[in-house]
Amino acid sequence: MTRQAIEITGLRKTYAPQRGEPAKHALKGVDLSIPAGSIFGLLGPNGAGKSTLINILAGLVNKTSGQVRIWGFDQDVNPRQSRAAIGVMPQELNIDPFFTPRGALEVQAGLYGVPKSERRTDEVLELIGLADKAEAYARTLSGGMRRRLLLGKALVHNPAVLVLDEPTAGVDIELRQMLWDNVRKLNQQGMTIILTTHYLEEAEEMCDEIAIINHGEVVVRDKTASLLGQLDAKTLVLTLESDTALTLPEGVTQDRKSDGRLMLSYRRSQISAGQILAAVAQSGGVVVDVTSEEPDLQDVFLSLTRSAA
Repeated sequence: MTRQAIEITGLRKTYAPQRGEPAKHALKGVDLSIPAGSIFGLLGPNGAGKSTLINILAGLVNKTSGQVRIWGFDQDVNPRQSRAAIGVMPQELNIDPFFTPRGALEVQAGLYGVPKSERRTDEVLELIGLADKAEAYARTLSGGMRRRLLLGKALVHNPAVLVLDEPTAGVDIELRQMLWDNVRKLNQQGMTIILTTHYLEEAEEMCDEIAIINHGEVVVRDKTASLLGQLDAKTLVLTLESDTALTLPEGVTQDRKSDGRLMLSYRRSQISAGQILAAVAQSGGVVVDVTSEEPDLQDVFLSLTRSAA
């Protein structure tokens, strides 16, 4: 059996009523397991419960009920070991401006109880690309460099599980590429990565499996390829030699791109691309070029969150 890095059972979080407002049920009995060694995407719209779930994993928020096990350690039975098994790179830039990167990493390692002889400060600085800024005050670092330092702080105790909460929000392309190169390297070394992101193309490219959470509940969890296969829609994009009135099979819809190419949308379960192209030929259409468009993760995301609304 594959070892589970994270095991969540019946997880609930209810915030008490505030100023006449009703109680807020942020998580409503979440069940979720994340395999060790995977890159796992946790997606959902704003207010879906992602941040609450991550903060519970990090030990920053107390759950209302349920069980959380991190790398085999129950949060309630072994809180210290479970926290030591996970590192979290938060979305917010919470860095002391008067520490240098080296100082910030040393303090963070001390908070996790890492002995000085076992600290990997220089190695982490090299990994995150801040070796040449090791002695600069954090307040002098650019926004991208500060975000790299957040990653370094999450890695000082060599956790088995790394959580990246919106890691590339507002960063430039170069930093984003560097971050993903590092994530792949860490994953190849055996680290389990949990990613939340609003950039769905990143989740589509990076993640082995994805869970979509909405209104405090997991609405779907599956391998990325399987999720993309859930949508039956497909589109053929044709360039015709000349405009031709087409007689198409029932269920095929026509539209045009801004460049004039013809878009024929259909459901793969009802008709094949070959049947559509045969109908085009029978109508007198001469195809100069043809491409196809598959649904992407954004289509799946929108479809599932709308149906769960």
